[in-house]
Order: sequence, then C-alpha cells, then structure tokens
Amino acid sequence: MFKINNYTNNDDVTIIAEKGPFQVIQYKRDLSVSPSTAVTAYFCDKMNIRKRQVICDLSKSNGIICQAGAMQWTVGDVKVTTGVKGATDFLGKLVKGKVTGESTIKPEYVGNGILVLEPTYRHLILLDTANWNGKVVLDDGLFLACDASIKQKVVARSNISSAVLGGEGLFNLALEGNGIAVLECRCPQEELIEVTLENDVLKVDGSFAIAWSDSLSLTVERTNKTLIGSAASGEGFVNVYRGTGKILLAPIDRTIGDFPISSDSPSAPASAGTKTAGLLGSFLGGVADALD
Repeated sequence: MFKINNYTNNDDVTIIAEKGPFQVIQYKRDLSVSPSTAVTAYFCDKMNIRKRQVICDLSKSNGIICQAGAMQWTVGDVKVTTGVKGATDFLGKLVKGKVTGESTIKPEYVGNGILVLEPTYRHLILLDTANWNGKVVLDDGLFLACDASIKQKVVARSNISSAVLGGEGLFNLALEGNGIAVLECRCPQEELIEVTLENDVLKVDGSFAIAWSDSLSLTVERTNKTLIGSAASGEGFVNVYRGTGKILLAPIDRTIGDFPISSDSPSAPASAGTKTAGLLGSFLGGVADALD
C-alpha cells in the first residue's frame, strides 16, 4: 500500500487532461531556479513554456507501453517487460523504430501501481483511437505512450512521390485498436485544426499534419497541372490527403526549428530526421547500438 502526497495536490500542479489510465499534469511555474536561470524561467512563464508530465494508473489498464527511457519513477506493484519475443521480433522492432523515428524497444509496464513519465516542455496530447475508427497514422517522433491494447504497426506511403517530393519518409507509425495514446507535440491541443473529409481532398503545403486516418491516401502533387502554373503560384508540390477520414493539422511546420527541450527530459521524441535515404545506415547503426 502506498500514498503520494505533495504531488497532484500541490498548489503548483494542475491536472490539465485525463483519459483512461492517463493524467497530464502541468507545473504552473518553475520553482527550481537559480540566479543564472531566473530570467529564462520568467519569460518561459510568460510564454506558457511549462514542464508537463504524464501519470499512468496501471490499475486502469492491462498495461502501458511507452518510449524507452521515458519512465521517471514508479510506485506499487509495477513490473516491466521488453515485449521482445525473440531475435526475429527484435529485428522487426529495430526496423520499425528506425523508419518511424521511435525507440527500437518500447517497455511495457503492468501491475497495480503508478508510473510517472519524465517531464517535458512539449505539449502532451491524449488521443482516443476510437474516435479514429480504431486506426490512426502518426507523424514521425510524436508517440510517447499508449494502452497495451493498442497495436503498433508500420504503414508505407501509398507511393514513393509522397516521400521523395514531400520531404517525408516512406513509413509511418500506425496505432490500431481502441485505447488512449499519448503524443508529444510542439503545439497545444487547443491550436490543432481538425479537418474531416467525406470523399474529398485536402492539400497541405508543408509538414503540418501530425495525425490522419488510415483510410486516407497520401500523395504529393503539383498545385497546378503544368510546371509553369505551379511555378507561377509559388507553391510547387503539396501533400494531398484524399478520401474519407480526419486529419489533425498543427499551425507550425514540424521541420522548421523547435523550442529547446531541457537536457533532463529524455522523454523528448527521437529525431524525426531518420528518412528513407538513410534507412540502411540507421538500421546498421541500430544493430551496432543493440549489440554494444
């Protein structure tokens, strides 16, 4: 039996979201400052740059899967497994991790205790896959945690053009099944734009989509039927989502800069820069890291 005090009942902590086994807390201000960091902390407070954390109640789930290194502390009857079922499964997870920008092995926590993930300055979004007909595709590096009932799969783009011309990878992580997933995003949920298509088309100039229905096809096309027309419009190629489903759009392009993540936040997603061109090198590097 355990009791946690001066945490969620601390007047500096606010619960800003709660779904299924997950709670997202936010610190109102950073009290752990020194004279050398006081100015940064002051302006972070003014611009809503705050530490956030995910609390997982394992008693409300059959297990929680999260990124490697994301755990900060646990209390109670908590057990952890790697979820690897042999050499073949390990190699499959290695390839999956390298092509989607996620960690190779995602530990699974089970039991009746509490799991707390590392703090991050990014925004934490609780996504219910049931609202996506049980299958949603994520942009690279967004995944942080999910119910163990959700299966993770790698899906390929519908054609090579969507990877080469759109500046994207050939593969994305898809979550399949009903449950709650936790995403780390550069912008808050309040700023995310949800577009619902019914046999229609959405064209996006840049990497603004963070999640979309698996039922949608993704291609890259010219904004105009002719090269001269595309050049005149100043747009060139755009990402085209076609069919019936939903897309979540961020107001900022994920490939342009990033606000700094504190060095003590290993829960920050792996770089989304692992793309098809470096797939072989990334794969061999991952094998070497695993054997080291």
